[in-house]
Amino acid sequence: MPFAIRIPRPIPGPTGAIETAEEFGRRIYLEAWNRGWSRAQKKVVMGDGADWIWNLADQHVPGAVQIVDLYRARQHLWDLAPRLYPNDPAGQRAWIIVHQKRLLDKGKIEKLVLSLRSTQSTNPDVLQKTRTEADYFERNAERMRYPKFRRQHLFIGSGVIEAGCKTVIGSRLKQSGMFRTVRGANAIIALRCCHLNRRFETYWESRRAA
Repeated sequence: MPFAIRIPRPIPGPTGAIETAEEFGRRIYLEAWNRGWSRAQKKVVMGDGADWIWNLADQHVPGAVQIVDLYRARQHLWDLAPRLYPNDPAGQRAWIIVHQKRLLDKGKIEKLVLSLRSTQSTNPDVLQKTRTEADYFERNAERMRYPKFRRQHLFIGSGVIEAGCKTVIGSRLKQSGMFRTVRGANAIIALRCCHLNRRFETYWESRRAA
C-alpha cells in the first residue's frame, strides 16, 4: 500500500524496510524530519485509503493535508461496475462516466455516496459490496477533494512513489531466482537506500567511528 509524504525540499533518495506499520511510521517521520519537514509551509500525506495510513498520519504528522490516491479511488468504482452490470460493457462504461468523471474526479463525494446508497440490486452480495464502497468514499470524503488539491498544485496520484518502490526495492530484491530472509532483505534495502540517498560514505564513516 503506498504511503507518501511531501518533503519540502528536493533531496533525492528513499527509505524503507520490511517491518510493522508502527515501525514504518517512526521511520518515515524521522526521514521527513531530517529533510526539513518542520520547516514546510504545507505538509501533505498521500495514501490509498487504508485506515492504518491515516492513523500513522494523525500520530506523526497531525494537521497535514491528507489525500487519497485518485487512481486507487477510481479502482473502487472500476471493481464495482462489472458487478452492477455483468456482461454489459456499455452499461459499465455509462455508469463509470457518471460516477467517476462527473462525481469522483470533481470531488462531489457526497453525491457519489448518495448514488451508491441508492443503488438497487437483487443480489445481496452486490448490495453489500456497494454499501462497503459507499462507506469507503464517505469515510474519505475530505481526502478526495481533487479539484481543490489541483488548485493548490498538489499531487493527487501516488504513481511516482509506486514506481520508485519498484525501482529501488523490486528491481534489486525480486530478480529471477532470488530468495532472502527478512533480515537479509532489510540489509540490502538499507544499503540501497543509503547509496541512493548519497549517504554511503557518511554511513561508513559512522561505522568506523563506532
